Amino acid sequence: MSDPRAGGAEQYTIVLVEDDDGDALLVEELLYDTDLPHSLIRCRSAAEARATLATTPVDCVLLDLHLPDASGVETVQALQPETHGAAIIVLTGLAEPRAGVEALAAGAQDYLVKGKVDPDLMQRAVRYAVQRKHVEQASAALRIGQLRAEENARLERGLLPEPLLTSATVSAASRYYPGRAQALLGGDFLDVVQTDDGQVHAVIGDVSGHGPDAAALGVCLRIAWRALTLGGHRDQQLLHLLERIHVAERTGHDLFATCTLITLDPAAATCTLHLAGHHEPLLLTSAGAREVTAAHGVALGVAPGLGKWPSTTFSLPPRGALLAYTDGLIEGFAGTAGTRLGVEGLLDILDTLRTADPGAHLDALIVETRALNANRHTDDLAILRLDWDLA
Repeated sequence: MSDPRAGGAEQYTIVLVEDDDGDALLVEELLYDTDLPHSLIRCRSAAEARATLATTPVDCVLLDLHLPDASGVETVQALQPETHGAAIIVLTGLAEPRAGVEALAAGAQDYLVKGKVDPDLMQRAVRYAVQRKHVEQASAALRIGQLRAEENARLERGLLPEPLLTSATVSAASRYYPGRAQALLGGDFLDVVQTDDGQVHAVIGDVSGHGPDAAALGVCLRIAWRALTLGGHRDQQLLHLLERIHVAERTGHDLFATCTLITLDPAAATCTLHLAGHHEPLLLTSAGAREVTAAHGVALGVAPGLGKWPSTTFSLPPRGALLAYTDGLIEGFAGTAGTRLGVEGLLDILDTLRTADPGAHLDALIVETRALNANRHTDDLAILRLDWDLA
């Protein structure tokens, strides 16, 4: 099918749906007298037109409203789903003053009155109808994109909520990048809340897979975690409840989720970790960055009801930060050698970054890791940084 907006010689493929041989000959002669480059296909019924449109890319359909198997505006409605983006111009008779207007309301791009058409009018009608159809399609695609963006933004807010922090001693910064090109969201999720006892609770997780199903499950787990945490559930009990929700809400038995639960106790200057199939976070201090040694448990949904998630508690330095992340940060390549970045490569990058601002630090970290991976980005990526000053 030609695109009149494209450069080069334009060529229109036109289908004429007309059962009257005399009227069909007149239309053929009108088109011949124009300078419109075209090929013409003649159909004598709506059924024949549908069969042609199903197999042939077409730019424009010249449609008579009185066919052996269809009549009136219903002809437009019956044929429109089969046009696959082709413009429809209705051919009306002199005694049908309202038929053309009704055809436009039914989805046609223009109408011509038989006996009142000259070659110039025919040429303009075809060109404008095709252009108008392209504009309609572009507008519809734009609207669909806007609606999808709005839906994704709502889901994104579910995946990346505002932290609920009431203490000035602890702050949170996060970044999120979906793996799919042009997507706004993926299956990773994170959250931070501070409870009335002063403890700061955080979660970061990764639902297997990509796309809306993974994102919806991530939103569900994140919201459930916040509600359960604020409701007083902790540690293994909390993880068992999250797993039950995961199993109930997942769309396939092969979907699982990894996550890390973090509990900072500023009063006791301690941090407690529970790892469910997730890797250890990194501890950032003035002495540098290191990986925290912690016990591991199975990912949620792998062995429902049988999981054990031991805790690991360690002392906090007076000042520092904890960096938790999903595997999209470390699974890329570390340059041209063909080796993965991994945790060691990540630690090497962190040792070179001297940015004090937590948000700018995360931005610089992402820039460095993506540059080493030749700016390829295939997996979802979420990073959470918790800073504290207990001095």
